[in-house]
Amino acid sequence: MKQTQKTWDVVVVGGGPAGMMAAGRAAELGASVLLLEKNPLLGKKLLISGGGRCNVTNAEPDQRRLVGRYKGSDQYLFSAFSQYDNQGALDFFHKLDMATKVENEGRVFPTSDSARSVQEALIKYMKKGGVSVQTDEVVTEVIVGEDGMAKTVRLSDGSQISAQKFILATGGSARPETGSTGDSWRWLKELGHRIIPVSRALVPLVIKDTWVKSLAGVSVPDIKLTVLLDGEKQAVRKGKILFTHVGVTGPTVLNLSRSVGELIPYGEVLLLLDLLPQFDHGALKEKLHFLLTSESNKKIKNNLPKLIPSALVPVVLDLTKIDGETFSHSVSREDKIALIAMMKAIPLWVKELLGEDKAIVSSGGVDLSEVNFKTMQSRIVPNVYVIGDVLNVDRPSGGYSLQLCWTTGFVAGSHAGEPK
Repeated sequence: MKQTQKTWDVVVVGGGPAGMMAAGRAAELGASVLLLEKNPLLGKKLLISGGGRCNVTNAEPDQRRLVGRYKGSDQYLFSAFSQYDNQGALDFFHKLDMATKVENEGRVFPTSDSARSVQEALIKYMKKGGVSVQTDEVVTEVIVGEDGMAKTVRLSDGSQISAQKFILATGGSARPETGSTGDSWRWLKELGHRIIPVSRALVPLVIKDTWVKSLAGVSVPDIKLTVLLDGEKQAVRKGKILFTHVGVTGPTVLNLSRSVGELIPYGEVLLLLDLLPQFDHGALKEKLHFLLTSESNKKIKNNLPKLIPSALVPVVLDLTKIDGETFSHSVSREDKIALIAMMKAIPLWVKELLGEDKAIVSSGGVDLSEVNFKTMQSRIVPNVYVIGDVLNVDRPSGGYSLQLCWTTGFVAGSHAGEPK
């Protein structure tokens, strides 16, 4: 049912994490706030983030290093993060009785391992401030008056809603089935903003090698990936990998995906998967020798799981053309050399990046030079605030996307909701 109030202090368009944070913060300061969401429920994309577990933020204690992870955008973000950083976000959720835990690489998750805990905390925050929410509302236009200030937003039924200030938090274009279809970019372009072309930023990779399908669902922690273009090393990253029915994903892959996408047009892209980066070739040779001699009467296929994940054993043996039924004492010197080489560099030939519908985030959006990051106000239409994935900010996997939402949402809500 439509609200009848003539003019709101603040209208927030978009009920994702950034929008909910902004709406709650503005209301906390006493502003009358209306949040418009195109989906039937709030936080639809939030609920599937982190595989449904929701990587809330990253626990990096050094603010300069934290902001530095947003490469190319850090000089803009410092003023926003100085007002609200990851510690602010953690304190926020803890005060709302949502406990958190820190996992590898500083990734912070709710202890419930459920994104719903995050959604419920944000809804609780908004209710406490008295935010009015209208779901199933599709905004089609931001209307600006002759004075250059936004006056209303037009809805799909033709009606208009007036406000003193507007916060645009519609997200980017990744995972469009959740409602993230880049709506704000069209409106902002019409208002005079420059929109940086969108590309996929964090996206799984499709691998040519058919054996990958047999490992779908297998996750391997503590690996190293080396990216080569036509045999030349391009990038190296350590972390976790997850095999899918068409290729690979996981934090390490996602953080390399943009670089891989940029390399594909220029030649053959190969990933070398090191299953045991903690050992150099010499140390691994000693390890394998000890294993095969101490349990020499075991078949090689039964000994290798003591070195590498059991699911990878058939793949390694097949790629090295070693019969798994061979007894360990009968493994030849040549086969041992081949095993070591393969465990240190399993080849994964990249076919392509998965489509934008599978991207975790999209790169591109509003030119950062056209936004005042002290307030998140548009420099073109001052009573419009631009936050979250609407902005052209690159960031790695690891909680940085949601921290961008918390930071920009809080800053926008603080300034849009401040008393007149």
